[in-house]
Amino acid sequence: MPKQYIVPGMMIRDMLVPAPLDWSRPDGPVVQIFVREIVDPMKRRETLPVLAYLQGGPGGKSPRPVGSGPAWLQEALKTHRVILIDQRGTGRSSRIDAHVISRFETGEAAADYLMHFRADSIVADCEHIRRQLLGNVKWETLGQSYGGFITLTYLSRAPEGLAACYVTGGLAGLSADAETVYRRTYPRVLQKNRRYYQRYQDDTRLIARIADVLEGADVRLPDGDRLSVKRLQGLGMALGRGIGFEALHFLFEQAFADPEETRLSDGFLASVMAETGFYDNPLYALLHESIYAQGPSAMNFAAERVRSEFPRFDPAQRPLMLTGEMIYPWMFEEIRSLRPFRKAAEALAARTDNPPLYDATRLFANDVPVAAALYHDDMYVDAGLSQETAARLGNSQVWITNEYEHDGVGQSTAVFKRLRDMIRASGGPHA
Repeated sequence: MPKQYIVPGMMIRDMLVPAPLDWSRPDGPVVQIFVREIVDPMKRRETLPVLAYLQGGPGGKSPRPVGSGPAWLQEALKTHRVILIDQRGTGRSSRIDAHVISRFETGEAAADYLMHFRADSIVADCEHIRRQLLGNVKWETLGQSYGGFITLTYLSRAPEGLAACYVTGGLAGLSADAETVYRRTYPRVLQKNRRYYQRYQDDTRLIARIADVLEGADVRLPDGDRLSVKRLQGLGMALGRGIGFEALHFLFEQAFADPEETRLSDGFLASVMAETGFYDNPLYALLHESIYAQGPSAMNFAAERVRSEFPRFDPAQRPLMLTGEMIYPWMFEEIRSLRPFRKAAEALAARTDNPPLYDATRLFANDVPVAAALYHDDMYVDAGLSQETAARLGNSQVWITNEYEHDGVGQSTAVFKRLRDMIRASGGPHA
């Protein structure tokens, strides 16, 4: 039974919706999809348009409505009833963890299972949930980052369920494989590093000192993992977020426990473990390159292969360059939470039978209104590939801006408001 409760400014209803693991075998095993419906309590009896949020990731659960929630939610509740979905395998939706993956005797068997957790299955889940909740009524979607990739799959497979689509930092290259993506994003990560060191000039020396200590000693994180320079570089994930520079700076300033800078502090080590440990979202690492996999081309850990073309990311280089959201094979050996997934990750990386995720013909003929925010300096999703996709997507409008980083829709109410106004000005969502 759904659970209903009120927090300040929100009436919330939580429910679990069963769905087939394999949508081609609807009578087979079942997964549970967690759905959270939110509405302004003063508008709970009104017939409002429905907005389904497609979370970024892969492997990320839907945002939790803590306080007033992310900025887009504050704005959306003025006009919409909002649906938050934990995508299958995440949060409360038949979560995938080490215990689940241990059931499979081989990496190939685990990879076969994980193929049911890609965007095509997520879209089928969304349509199932929409029909359960709304019948034949269309809903609008807001796709952030990977949620924009899912939006393109949605428009390719089930546009009849969509009234309008809003996309923020998530127009994927329709035919770009992971290798192509990383050749474009590694230079952007270098650019972010340079800007960071220009803002916090002493951090050039400080981060180099931390790396030197790690090279000369066996430093352990609270969970027992060794902190290598490569893992330290992974903190650069934050460089593409709105407050990422500040978050990193204030993390590094507490790095040392002594004035001589020889001993790393317990607080710093705990923070590094949390930021780079993947305890909350192992699927992010496991499926990261699979979101680009279509057709016979194997991903084969593209981020690792392309990294060799950018020697500035060598851990021995100083100033030390931090990496972005790239996933490397060594992570499945060095990071405790990911070790149980190593064989599955290797099998996924070698797959050559990846079904297509996008229908270019159908997208070109698309008539569902689409408004997309394209962040010019986006570190995670290449702006050039996004513009190419926008040019091939029917009935779409693009707002190109450098005012925000990749997480702009969560930081400012202005982003969703602008996209909503763009759709309204061009005729509004489909009935």
